[in-house]
Amino acid sequence: MIQLLVALALQKSGPDVSRVLVIENTASEASVEIATDYLQLRHVKNLLKVQCPDSAVDQAKETLPYTEFKTEIETPLRAYLANHPKIDFIVLTKGIPIRLTGASTGESGTQPSLDSFIASLDYADRKGSIKITLNDSGFTGKAWVNRFWNANDRFSHAKFGGYLVTRLDGYTVDQAKLLVRYSVDSEKSGPTGTILLDTSASHGLGDLKMVPRSIVNANLNGTAVLGELNYNEYDADMVVAGALLEKKKVPVRLDRTDTFVGHVGDLMGYCSWGSNDPKFDAAGYGLLRFNPGAIAETAVSTSARTFLPTTGGQSLIADLIKGRVTGVKGYCDEPLLQAVASPTILFDRYTSGWTLAESFYAASRLTGWEDIVIGDPLCSPYGKR
Repeated sequence: MIQLLVALALQKSGPDVSRVLVIENTASEASVEIATDYLQLRHVKNLLKVQCPDSAVDQAKETLPYTEFKTEIETPLRAYLANHPKIDFIVLTKGIPIRLTGASTGESGTQPSLDSFIASLDYADRKGSIKITLNDSGFTGKAWVNRFWNANDRFSHAKFGGYLVTRLDGYTVDQAKLLVRYSVDSEKSGPTGTILLDTSASHGLGDLKMVPRSIVNANLNGTAVLGELNYNEYDADMVVAGALLEKKKVPVRLDRTDTFVGHVGDLMGYCSWGSNDPKFDAAGYGLLRFNPGAIAETAVSTSARTFLPTTGGQSLIADLIKGRVTGVKGYCDEPLLQAVASPTILFDRYTSGWTLAESFYAASRLTGWEDIVIGDPLCSPYGKR
């Protein structure tokens, strides 16, 4: 009887929940509510309580000095991880700041997303880790080459180092909590809907044979340098992704015109230039609607600069969260185009049954950078049921 109960409990909670750690900001009502909801819905037991400024109430508090981060988050997190070596996924919540200042990586070498900095937490101690300099038209930054980039094996911290960090966030607490419900619903029902890949024909088309392009090179003094992708190379990545999905018989719509495709529903995936599209339609973007389990990426520099209501600036992934997307990647500051997730890798891994976190991270070249991945890391609508 005991063995039967244990088996039923494992079936109910899923095999991966022991690999998940949730971080809760006790100074934020939003964070506590979202963390509690996730723990209950996913039956996760690993919880780290920290106390830091509440980013859910003030845009100014979305940025945290590294000195405070180290004391309030990094030190207790390192201690927890040292005692729990099987943790692979870390879930942050609305109410925890999104960017750091005065850190050792990021824009100008000091300003990464808090999420991506945690993702690379042990890279400096891992043999073979490569720290790179980004330098493009006067823009500079420092990041780590993602050790999980374009991997063919499923993720574990023990094998690859680092952690797969995602965030439950949105304009409201309810939107952040719905991310988890969409995730669970999608695993019960399976994927439905079309993946929309919206290129911009005005860019021309890069070499399809170079997709997905790895653009890390070593210069003479041994420091890796990363050059920015051309726009037509990212369009080529979308074209290759479309062909791959079609071959896998996954419903896909590849738009290769200059029209920005908006006001579309029944979506299971989405990739576009967002507000960087010359024909961008803000109203149409705001009316994109997604089915449970859908994921998205936009080639927009500051798409995750805030998760609070704002006006002006580039398109925000928070509007896609409002449109019921289940997972999406964005950037708190300028990442350069090479940091944007490869659509070919992203949608290939996801439709092959990998988790949301594994899919986004396998598709991303950098860590310790500006990246923010939204969603339940365990979401896997294409996985076995």
